[in-house]
Amino acid sequence: MTAGTDLSRPFTVLDGRFSNDNRPPIGDENSEALESLKQMNIGKPPRHLSVIRHCISSAQLVAEDELELNIENIGPKSPANEKSVFLPIFRSGSCSDKGPKQYMEDEHLCIDNLLEHLGEVANFPSPGAFYGVFDGHGGSDAASFIRKNILKFIIEDSHFPTCVEKAIRSAFVNADRAFADTCYLDSSSGTTALTALIFGRIMLIANVGDCRAVLGKRGRAIELSRDHKPNCTSERIRIENLGGIIYDGYLNGQLSVARALGDWHMKDPKGSACPLSAEPELQETILTEEDEFLIIGCDGLWDVMSSQGAVTIARKELMLHNDPERCSRELVREALRRNTCDNLTVIIVCFSPDPPPRIEIAKSRVPRSISAESLNFLKGVLNSNV
Repeated sequence: MTAGTDLSRPFTVLDGRFSNDNRPPIGDENSEALESLKQMNIGKPPRHLSVIRHCISSAQLVAEDELELNIENIGPKSPANEKSVFLPIFRSGSCSDKGPKQYMEDEHLCIDNLLEHLGEVANFPSPGAFYGVFDGHGGSDAASFIRKNILKFIIEDSHFPTCVEKAIRSAFVNADRAFADTCYLDSSSGTTALTALIFGRIMLIANVGDCRAVLGKRGRAIELSRDHKPNCTSERIRIENLGGIIYDGYLNGQLSVARALGDWHMKDPKGSACPLSAEPELQETILTEEDEFLIIGCDGLWDVMSSQGAVTIARKELMLHNDPERCSRELVREALRRNTCDNLTVIIVCFSPDPPPRIEIAKSRVPRSISAESLNFLKGVLNSNV
């Protein structure tokens, strides 16, 4: 692998990685696709992302197998189940600002069309998209290297595309090790990383550090990642079990996050477990018509804004002009007005060409004395406790 490879142009080194010959043998591809459709019907992901292409094109399955099925309701056709399957259309916008800091150490990546970006060699389902925010510290070398190479590590992994989750986990760890081996870069610099890989309706969020992904679902904020702070109970236990210490909220008294790529001055030799982990946590979501947009931001945003507050602002902006770029700029401006102390990077990903619809709240005889934002927050809390 050549260090610093830029993903701004299609890969030329995949050597047919995506050809059917490299996939595990499948006994009955249509049966597997049907089983995957049943999995999706009960709210579960397909068994293999490699068969999403069948789920995406249910009309083709009907033509080939003469099956009368619908992804929403598997069974005989009727007027009630002829509703078309929701497929997201990806539109994104981003904004970065160095804020009050002297240097900008953030990096980010927005790819609305993976097939177009990677070229014809990429034999995976469409639509597909990829986004990432990388919040560097101790210099920008780590953030820049990971931005340029993380997608390449994912799609060149031996587990891709039959087991995308394993491919992503391996890619993060392998990218971290490759960065350490790149002699012309400062391996003591580090970065957090949050990526969103989307195939059709399936979205996989991978997170290392304290960037955050928040889904806007009809005005409600749904957090799809967990901030990896050293004082978080599960991270504290992991750190202490591996011999690390937490001093005043900092890992080994040095770092304000419990997971990061780079920072090799704080890590043990390659292959050994250490308190500072590069392994991502993954969250899988199946997008529905209620999922309007995704916010990915570095901690410079979340230090001064709640997840629900960001979703409320973003939704109002999108209802006004339906422009994710302007929406991301407004979130950055608002964070600056609230005196954030860090660099700022925000990505907004919309899943529909239309602006979010107005939310109608049923009228009550009793006057309502709670704001729409507070109401959505309470709904989120109640749903999370169900």
